[in-house]
Amino acid sequence: MPHAEKPIARLAGAVKRYGSLTALDGAELQVHPGELLALLGPNGAGKTTAIALLLGLVRADAGSVQLFGEDPQSIEPRRRIGVMLQHAELPPTLRVGELLRLTASYYPNPRSLQESAALAGIGDLLRRPYAKLSGGQQRRVQFALALCGRPELLFLDEPTVGMDIDARQKLWAAIRQLIDEGCAVLLTTHYLEEAEALADRVCVMSHGKVIHEGTVETLRARVAQKRIRCRTTLPAELIRDWPGIGEVRQENGRTYIVTAEAEPVVRRLLEADPQLGELEVQRAGLAEAFTELTRDADEASTNPQREAA
Repeated sequence: MPHAEKPIARLAGAVKRYGSLTALDGAELQVHPGELLALLGPNGAGKTTAIALLLGLVRADAGSVQLFGEDPQSIEPRRRIGVMLQHAELPPTLRVGELLRLTASYYPNPRSLQESAALAGIGDLLRRPYAKLSGGQQRRVQFALALCGRPELLFLDEPTVGMDIDARQKLWAAIRQLIDEGCAVLLTTHYLEEAEALADRVCVMSHGKVIHEGTVETLRARVAQKRIRCRTTLPAELIRDWPGIGEVRQENGRTYIVTAEAEPVVRRLLEADPQLGELEVQRAGLAEAFTELTRDADEASTNPQREAA
């Protein structure tokens, strides 16, 4: 479905080369108001370069790059964004509260110190020196710095790296709150369950190009595989020999089966094991869809004749 509103961040035919390496090869990307767009791809796919272009950190060699309809290196669009990069160097001796006050002072209408701290879950860290924090705590502080300026567009580059499960869930809740307030988010993550839980749209990159764009459901629908989970007395070796079985593993008393055709496998399970229990059938998840897409892109890049066919 086309978006009625104009994109607030846009790459159009963006090309970026570093010597003989083409990091972006005609990349097309749009972020719209109030949405979370997850940018996915293997290492070297071009995600970091795409973000660097949108942030104005580097210039494109060809194509167009716009941030709120302007040059990303202009000060006005930069005042409307928040950024949490994967690697951040912050003054180690400053206390967390001092860092927040300093960063907020760069914006025309920042959140209060208390609001930013509450959203990021760092109220108990405000008096502590940044250098004395754990890696996960530092990531939460960086998130607070990214949102303190009340941005209209938030760039989150691998935001939950180094966080435990509880901290990750709290950050997800904070991101959802920001989106509810109308903030758009461009998220890069290697945790595919994170994209599956948060994203309105997904862009998958490979070899400097966007190879898929759409909702999580659209991406999952591209993969025919189904996942079956059950309790059965049948050995994995027996099931593995059945037609159409892709993978079988047994773990903690449960059997997990991957197949393209779930119905005949389920029928055979019921016939072969009258004691079958806890049967559950699911479509392939984002991880399987992502793997299949990027594998196809890799094969096409190494075999141009296959792509042309």
